[in-house]
Amino acid sequence: MKKSKVGQVWIETVLYTLIGLSLIGIILAIVLPKISEAKDRIVIEQTMESLNVLDEKINDVIDRGPGNVRIIPEFKIKRGSLYIDGLNDKIVFKLDELKKPYSEPNVQVQSGKFKVFSEEKKKGDNNLTITLEYSGKIDLAYETSNKEKKLSAAGIPYKLSIENLGVSNSLLQINIEEISRG
Repeated sequence: MKKSKVGQVWIETVLYTLIGLSLIGIILAIVLPKISEAKDRIVIEQTMESLNVLDEKINDVIDRGPGNVRIIPEFKIKRGSLYIDGLNDKIVFKLDELKKPYSEPNVQVQSGKFKVFSEEKKKGDNNLTITLEYSGKIDLAYETSNKEKKLSAAGIPYKLSIENLGVSNSLLQINIEEISRG
């Protein structure tokens, strides 16, 4: 009789353990996607804040006149890539592998000064493009030339210099340069 009680205790222990592990698995299956979505949303909000700072510095050097320089000492890119597009006079931030689209998929939306485009690729893989347009307003340059520069995600923040070079060809020239990091 004593052996059957010991066996029963072991069976109950195993059953309770399996039930507990099943419940933990179910909870994780529900909660982990929500955590990933929240992380994506936080990264997007931080990116928009960083782009706002960049835009404010550009507008600040415009208001202060030719020769004015502003430094952004810590421009962090945790995920995605920032493109300074001197050819088309815009700044574009691209973020891939989002769990959900940020806005209506495959439709460009104006969000304040940003143009936001969420591209839905396949389930669980969405891309986001945030654009600051300066075309027709200023001539944006990287290292004083009309080229495109890609700044990728990095552990060390970028240090950026923004300078008002004055008017040329009837457009105000704004130069952005990366100052050495580290």
